[in-house]
Amino acid sequence: MRWSELLCDDRIRSYRTKSKNDLRTEFEKDYHRIIQSASFRRLQDKTQVFPLDQSDFIRTRLTHSLEVSSYGKSLGQNIARKIIEEIRDPEFAPSYAMDICDILQCAGLLHDIGNPPFGHFGETVIRDWFRKNLPGLMYESEQGMKPVTELLNEQMIQDFYHFEGNTQALRVVTKLHYLVDEHGMNLTKALLGTIIKYPVSSLEIDKNSGNIRTKKMGYYYADRETFEDIQESLGMHGSRHPLAYVLEAADDIAYLTADIEDAFKKGCISFTDLVRELKIAGENLPADDDYHALLQRLIDKYDKGVAKGEAQPEAYAVQNWIIQVQGRLISGATQGFTEHYREIMDGTYTKELIAGTPAQHIAETLGDIAYRYAFVSKPILKLEIAADQILNFLLDQFVPAVLYYRTPREEETLRAAGKKPACRQTAVQEKMTALISENYKIIYEKYSEGKSEGEKLYLRLLLVTDTICGMTDSYAKRLYQELNGLV
Repeated sequence: MRWSELLCDDRIRSYRTKSKNDLRTEFEKDYHRIIQSASFRRLQDKTQVFPLDQSDFIRTRLTHSLEVSSYGKSLGQNIARKIIEEIRDPEFAPSYAMDICDILQCAGLLHDIGNPPFGHFGETVIRDWFRKNLPGLMYESEQGMKPVTELLNEQMIQDFYHFEGNTQALRVVTKLHYLVDEHGMNLTKALLGTIIKYPVSSLEIDKNSGNIRTKKMGYYYADRETFEDIQESLGMHGSRHPLAYVLEAADDIAYLTADIEDAFKKGCISFTDLVRELKIAGENLPADDDYHALLQRLIDKYDKGVAKGEAQPEAYAVQNWIIQVQGRLISGATQGFTEHYREIMDGTYTKELIAGTPAQHIAETLGDIAYRYAFVSKPILKLEIAADQILNFLLDQFVPAVLYYRTPREEETLRAAGKKPACRQTAVQEKMTALISENYKIIYEKYSEGKSEGEKLYLRLLLVTDTICGMTDSYAKRLYQELNGLV
């Protein structure tokens, strides 16, 4: 891969505005489009770890995304300097340093923009609903009653079985965020390539391949042409964009440290618990391993807090120590990119950037601690049970409602031809469909035109996942309550 292609600033809907008063690069214009969008603002009411939390300290998807954006830019600065001063790749122009920082800053803001309500658990609920219900869903066509799965091709089916917020992000920014037309935010192709963490379809997922690029799907069947356009324009040929590795590292750094800090603030883990867990995790490491020095800094921070007369020396220690851990992880990710530069540029690198660096053990340890003390804590489990009820109810209502949805144009065509549809929506289903965003319906009408009945059905099912992913936690909860007469 070549940087001159990877940093392509073309857009899917091509245009160039020339103004002597606008000195922004195309990537800087992307930044302004993102932060001014409703899709980005909705992240302020979407779960990071603790669903529907009332605290003003605990992170949301918005604050998490801002942190990822910040770490992404920092990593971009480090890596660009390494490429220029140490690797000395002649194809990496000095001006590219600013470009990759701008792209990573934007990518950090976007990386979770497709996530449904209630965090990663929301993704699990959606996948489970379709795996349980799609095989038994029936559809009455002109040829009679048939299982929906007989009308969909295998990739369409697997798209729902492997639903991902990462995949939805591409759909949001290229279609659903109806700014001017059906091209969504119409962002640069370099940025779009960066946010596609897994450049494979739902049919190509292979969690056991040993290659991180096949861990999850990166695009829906409905967005395959967009994906192929991006790949061709950037000269990626099925590989990951080099900056996708950096974005992933920035995301890991943000959540690995934030989850510990948030769990501590919520009382899920104490300072004593944290120190004990860190000591246990380091028992088999050599005495001179830097991990031990990092652990000692946490203890020293506590002693310093006591000496300074801090009211909460434990909180003082954890918050200050987390900053040092972030620095260590940034250093590790920079080292990983530098050491594997050629493999990354050749599209043959298969792991995360932190893998195999001195930062790997602390990263794995923090992830394990956060899972055991936060993700399976009773408060989260209770809220996830509630989230399961909310999302299952919404899917139960919306999916049957859209099966026989027709656009005004389709209805007019049927009337003009004197045809009577095999089946129509019920009055309640029409009301449910009326709750779906008009912008989403416009996108459905645009991309379903001229398609087969099976593909139209697939796009109507996507209309449901689009709708639910566009909801905030509070909106989903409130809609559930309203439809059940609880308010």
